[in-house]
Amino acid sequence: MTASKTTFLLCLALLLLPGSAPQRRAHADEPDDAKKAIRKVLDDQVVAWNKGDLPGFMEGYWQSKDLRFYSGKDVTSGWQATLDRYRKRYQGEGKKMGQLSFGDVEVELLGAEHALVRGRWQVVLPDQTVSGLFTLICKKLAPGWRIVHDHTSS
Repeated sequence: MTASKTTFLLCLALLLLPGSAPQRRAHADEPDDAKKAIRKVLDDQVVAWNKGDLPGFMEGYWQSKDLRFYSGKDVTSGWQATLDRYRKRYQGEGKKMGQLSFGDVEVELLGAEHALVRGRWQVVLPDQTVSGLFTLICKKLAPGWRIVHDHTSS
């Protein structure tokens, strides 16, 4: 047997031995980690909302003119316009933000950098409770996972 054949067979044997194959390293992009990170974005939004912190709530959104927010018959384009919409609806004169909660949240990864999130929202106000469904598209960006598209219904 030639030296090159011997070397090849030795390398092959080492790869086939238990515990000798290169180990796959865990990455932060693993599905469970991504789902937890997306869920944390939503949890942080709830905390900020319930403190009356709309800019903190908006940190979960992509800070871009290309952000889209669909609700009822309206489409709001851009991060600032979405913040202004929330301010008008929940912090306008005589209005209260109430207590927000999310339920039935499902996170479905659409790849390493995109996810579809579905769930229910509820805001308990002093004189009423409003609720509905939401569908979000999230994208992994430099600052982390952010909502790039929000379709919310009452």
